[in-house]
Amino acid sequence: MVALAFTGGAQDAGPYKVIKRARVGGEGGWDYIYADPIGRRLYIPRRGSAATPDVQTRLTIFNLDTLEPAGEIPGVGGNGTAVDPKSGHGFTSSRPVSMFDTRTMKLIKTIDVAGDARPDGIYFDRFNQRIYVFSHPTKDATVIDAKDGSVLGTIDLGGVPEQGVADGKGMLYVVMQDMPGSVTAVDVKTMKAVAHYPLGDKGRCNGLALDTKNRILFAACANSGNPPAQPAKPMMVILSAKDGAIITSLPLAGGSDGAVFNPSTMEAFSTHGNGTLTVVKEKSPTTFEVEENLDTMNGARTIAFDSKKNHIFTMSQERGPAPPPPPGGGRGAQGTPVPGSFTILMIGKQ
Repeated sequence: MVALAFTGGAQDAGPYKVIKRARVGGEGGWDYIYADPIGRRLYIPRRGSAATPDVQTRLTIFNLDTLEPAGEIPGVGGNGTAVDPKSGHGFTSSRPVSMFDTRTMKLIKTIDVAGDARPDGIYFDRFNQRIYVFSHPTKDATVIDAKDGSVLGTIDLGGVPEQGVADGKGMLYVVMQDMPGSVTAVDVKTMKAVAHYPLGDKGRCNGLALDTKNRILFAACANSGNPPAQPAKPMMVILSAKDGAIITSLPLAGGSDGAVFNPSTMEAFSTHGNGTLTVVKEKSPTTFEVEENLDTMNGARTIAFDSKKNHIFTMSQERGPAPPPPPGGGRGAQGTPVPGSFTILMIGKQ
């Protein structure tokens, strides 16, 4: 049973609040969350493991308005999901890639990816109804025709790709996770990278959003300066999509793992693993400010956007106390997940 709760606790001052929490439960790994504003569905792949044979890989599907369960596709997992609303086909960034019918919620077929590709991020571009599946080790994108699932080729991105975003007019932009970071501009008609925009001393950039009207990119980066000699300073780098010229940089409340832009409010959003969300307001094409840093839920690091109702979605799970960090410093292990605590958050203006 799904527990739906409306928040009533203290929040940071600002226009946005966590307006609904759905404790949907279910065990297994997870990465990206995907909102389909046309089909009114929310997709979250969950991963099983050999260590927990009772936890199976599956694609969990929820009602975008109520967050009630809407279905599940067994055996379909991976890191993320993307949907073509015109054909009714959905895809997951798994190896092999899974193609499914969004209406019947049934697997159609699996699609092999070449060589050492390891699908991670995934993006649908309505311009030519294509799916782009990003791979870290091969530093490329596999291009799939969303209409029939055929593989059209690969695009060399020149770095470790994370989030992609398109302008709907033939250009795709992909942020690179390298240190220092960059954004690769791709002409989707030729399936070639046409430019690489360096981000200065910013790196480990996992989020990318786009203001298509003013052609402005928002790259959400976890590091700036010279780590580990200098402490990590998460930053939002704001740059021109036309030529990569950096306009400004603003501080983020944590290390980002996803970003979105809302053209109706002229705001960019970035979610962070430390349980915060930063809202950046575009006051003009040259003026930007941090509008709000909102507390969400620890571990809620990936993001989805419902353009119909202007809602932001993220998700996480509760964990027990973390064990002591390793001797000599470094990143320690996380606490044990609390069974049944997996939670979806809906964020919006009240």
